[in-house]
Amino acid sequence: MLQSLSDEISSLVECVLPSVVSVYSVDIEYNVFLEPVPKSVGIASGFAVRSDGVIVTAYHAIKGMDIINVLLYKGKKVRAKVLGGDPYADVAVLKVDEEVPPLTFASSKEISPGQLVLAIGNPLGIGTTVSIGVISAVERTVRTQVGILHNMIQTDASINPGNSGGPLINMSGKVVGMCTAIVPTAQGIGFAVPAYIIKRVVLDILRYGEVRRPYLGLSIVSLTRQLVSYYDLGVRSGVLVVGVDPGSPAMHAGIKPGDVIVAVDDFPIRSGKELIEILMMRNPGDTVELTIVRRSELRKVRVTLSVRG
Repeated sequence: MLQSLSDEISSLVECVLPSVVSVYSVDIEYNVFLEPVPKSVGIASGFAVRSDGVIVTAYHAIKGMDIINVLLYKGKKVRAKVLGGDPYADVAVLKVDEEVPPLTFASSKEISPGQLVLAIGNPLGIGTTVSIGVISAVERTVRTQVGILHNMIQTDASINPGNSGGPLINMSGKVVGMCTAIVPTAQGIGFAVPAYIIKRVVLDILRYGEVRRPYLGLSIVSLTRQLVSYYDLGVRSGVLVVGVDPGSPAMHAGIKPGDVIVAVDDFPIRSGKELIEILMMRNPGDTVELTIVRRSELRKVRVTLSVRG
């Protein structure tokens, strides 16, 4: 059984590796003689999402850099152009003038705790490396140096500096997420941006040249048995509103902390991940109907989404 699993992993890696790249970036400054001098050098990973050279990587790894080069699987080094990025999701989209075999994304239904996953990238710049682990948890909120990242996938697959931007793939060879952050004081705790968020960022940048993220203006948590019992919410599943941004669409619609969102446009909502995923399929300016429970009373609220600034 172990030999069969080992052979399966080896075959899977062989298929995926041609789609994974290393990303080298340079920040340039000028000395007193107005000569360009490298100020800092960054190392990250990435992977192709379209065969015409569209590549995704971590936004924080290329932010503010003047020169970005991509090292392809067979060793060819090419210059990359930044098409755009989303700091809120930590996803950047690059373009190279080369054909690179793309990876496909897993659906949210294919992502759950306990699944075997592989993290592939260029940790510490030592070269392409594969590590194995499981999805430890989903819907994590992570505070990083570049901001707060929501709905992250947690994994114990080994992730180190340089892995950022590399794919986290399942045993079907599909991308479940993009490696983005680690907890330096812990072992076996790394995080990845989920596939559905990466897809939305890529589509927006290719279509509009920027990310047009729909904004509702809520802080939420998925309901648990403990929350339902403690607050006597009168509903078993949904998402609990714990905060409403001042001046946000949610505030203008009258949504309040303590409300429980149970449906969007009559689609049942069982978790924060489901709510975010449905909203990511909408556009700024769209109006959605939220079904909420407030003090055991069911009501419907219409909210017009705006653009997140």
